Amino acid sequence: MWAVVHAERAALIRDLETVPAERWSTPSLCPGWDVHDVVAHLADDAKTTRLSFLRHFAAARFDFDRFNNAGVARERAAEPRLTLASFRAASHRTTSAPAPKATRLVEAFVHGEDIRRPLGLSRGYPAGHVATALRFQLGTGVPVGGGKERAQGLRLLATDAKLDAGDGPEVRGTALALLLAVSGRPVGADELTGPGVPALIRNGGIHHG
Repeated sequence: MWAVVHAERAALIRDLETVPAERWSTPSLCPGWDVHDVVAHLADDAKTTRLSFLRHFAAARFDFDRFNNAGVARERAAEPRLTLASFRAASHRTTSAPAPKATRLVEAFVHGEDIRRPLGLSRGYPAGHVATALRFQLGTGVPVGGGKERAQGLRLLATDAKLDAGDGPEVRGTALALLLAVSGRPVGADELTGPGVPALIRNGGIHHG
């Protein structure tokens, strides 16, 4: 799992090295955050340990949004290149918050797309590992960062990985498109098909177009 996370961090760093500083203010797919904010979050996440998580979470009065915003504030430097350098320095770490390992895959893939899509960048992700991240999201509630409620009453079928989950009207798409949708991110009109798509859009409040 860590080999995949490290490979994704390295690929994102390579992509960001060619992005001009002025484009780091581009709004990301993560509501309320621009590209610079998401990179700062990834740097903070890479540096997080079990102990630091507990300390910072308590300081945030056990509010995940406050906790995440404080992490961005800690890591967001005055210049994008400095934030990127901080992320690069921490990119090979294997420390983590006290959470299931699959959350590291969710972070790598979803935040990777939070950044790449608005910047017009693309990457071919390992579909099997994306499916692992998707299964985790389907079993985790929205209030703690998952997507269980968004997919409720639907059958999701990945077109590029072995994943057939849930019962109800079908939604078909790549594992990545399904992962983004259940994570509350926008997807293109041609990325998901099936009679369950309108319900998934309503459940997640996502834009599809």
